[in-house]
Amino acid sequence: MASFLSFFQSGGVFMYFILFVLALGAAIIIERWLVIAGSRVNGPALWDEVGDHLRQGRVTEAAAACERGCTPLHQVLHAGVDALASAKDREDIENAVEEKMMAIMPRLESRLHYLPTLANVATLLGLLGTIMGLIEAFTSVAVADPSQKAALLSKGISLAMNTTAFGLIVAIPLMLLYSALHARTNSLIDTLDQFAFKLINLISSLDRRGTP
Repeated sequence: MASFLSFFQSGGVFMYFILFVLALGAAIIIERWLVIAGSRVNGPALWDEVGDHLRQGRVTEAAAACERGCTPLHQVLHAGVDALASAKDREDIENAVEEKMMAIMPRLESRLHYLPTLANVATLLGLLGTIMGLIEAFTSVAVADPSQKAALLSKGISLAMNTTAFGLIVAIPLMLLYSALHARTNSLIDTLDQFAFKLINLISSLDRRGTP
């Protein structure tokens, strides 16, 4: 800890800007992770229950099964089942499901796109801090005693590089965590698409057989 504090303090004012970027990125990552964790559900099990009710003509029970959860999949399936009461054809059900999907997807993807930007900002702040540190180091060397110039220059460059190092220390985890969260979000969206099509196809097949 003492080494890190020394490293941080020697980097200058830009270290605080990079630290702010780190705090902002961490807040987004935690919030997105909680949203994704709260959106997970056993899709096949839920679909088996809802699909079985629909095949037996128990629309009310199918709707009740969807209402027992508040995950995106519950909401999408409920939108399709609920549309059965007033739908005239497959297109009406598709529209109801698509409308719910369009409302859910922005909530799943919200703020995620800021993470790559924050990673780039952290890197650029580190480089800017290094450049400003080098300018300061060379300025001080210009007026220093000749016997001390080499030592002062070496020390100034070493301190200036701390901001670049800290910027990369912040940027790399932000990018890696963004990739992980992006992959999980896409997986959730793909799951919603999969079961939305299953619901629409099932309802269409029941209609063709004259099942309520």
